[in-house]
Amino acid sequence: MQLETFLFPIALIAIFYFLLIMPQQRQAKAHKQMLSSLKKGDKVITSGGLVGEVTNVDENFIKIKLNDDVIVKIVKEYILKRVDE
Repeated sequence: MQLETFLFPIALIAIFYFLLIMPQQRQAKAHKQMLSSLKKGDKVITSGGLVGEVTNVDENFIKIKLNDDVIVKIVKEYILKRVDE
């Protein structure tokens, strides 16, 4: 009786860990790795939906060229993904 009482919460915690926490950690690690590998000339999409070309990469900020006249400076974490053409 006591064994089943302890097994259910432990099984529930294990299910939550493997279905929710572990995939989220894996995704965060991949995103961090992608941010650290960005370089000049990469095409990226921001969380605001802007698509542009990286012109400068700093420690916390990235400058993105949206067209010939517009260059914006954004926080690195707001880059969603790199676009492969």
